[in-house]
Amino acid sequence: MFKQSKLVSALAVAGVALFAQAAHADIVKIDGSSTVYPITEAVAEEFQKAKKNAIKVTVGISGTGGGFKKFCRDELDLTGASRPITAKEMADCKAAGVDYIEMPVAYDALTVVINPKNTFLKQVTVEEMKKLWEPAAQGTITKWNQVNPAWPDAPVKLFGAGADSGTFEYFTEAMVGKAKSSRGDYTASEDDNVLVQGVSRDVNAIGYFGYAYYAENTARLKALPIVNPKTGKAVEPSGANVENGSYAPLSRPIFVYVKAKSLQKPEVKEFVEFYMKNADKLVREVKYVPLPKAAYEGNIKHANDKKVGTVFGGKNEIGITVEEILKREAKM
Repeated sequence: MFKQSKLVSALAVAGVALFAQAAHADIVKIDGSSTVYPITEAVAEEFQKAKKNAIKVTVGISGTGGGFKKFCRDELDLTGASRPITAKEMADCKAAGVDYIEMPVAYDALTVVINPKNTFLKQVTVEEMKKLWEPAAQGTITKWNQVNPAWPDAPVKLFGAGADSGTFEYFTEAMVGKAKSSRGDYTASEDDNVLVQGVSRDVNAIGYFGYAYYAENTARLKALPIVNPKTGKAVEPSGANVENGSYAPLSRPIFVYVKAKSLQKPEVKEFVEFYMKNADKLVREVKYVPLPKAAYEGNIKHANDKKVGTVFGGKNEIGITVEEILKREAKM
């Protein structure tokens, strides 16, 4: 009886030890943008495979703004962002003693989508999008023919990013002329899959989100060409049109921000290096536009050199090119 009791005690101690070991496993904590999520999730899966699951990577989706809130509270190692860090977020991070390295990881064609059964929408102008989405439209612009008389007398069903989303901020600034300036009577979500489902189920629906979510659902959605304000030509979202600059004004850089202090942890440093060395391939896989090799090499160099801060000064910039970002990052 005594021997059995000793064995049970030994097993219990071993179980506690294993639980404690699991609880203290190396973990890389990431949250933030739903737009950046497909890239980071793909990187996390490949990294964990390469490490034989010795390092755990958790990737959440709370939107760019939600991610920065957690990041600036010192709760994360990395956060994904579909727009640059704002002045307020910079101040919040500074107050909490959180220094960060800004790393552009890809270019996105923010995509406006409609239901495939929609036969009247062939293209849309920035002016029409503004009329549809501006705050003054709330409760008043409820039918398609109120935006354009050539369109039918049918109800408009709107789906878009939530207020914590960087996509919401970029879209409103690009289409309405002011960040976060939007009508509120639409279905909003930080989860882009909710928006995909909403538009795919309603012939009168229109919505917007990152290109990767459209690319995964081309059988259920139709991308709406945007008339370039400078050329007057309607341009579809695509990698080629992002690279040649014709898909404007909805082409944008997307980022990860890495906490400088976290880079002292070997698991985070390894993950960041793996991210940048494999970004080109994985960015392509999830249908975004990769940056030049020099950008990813520059990100690793900035991490090693502890070059903290942002090249955007707390402001979003509509229509900034890959070349301009690289120039700024090089001077940082």
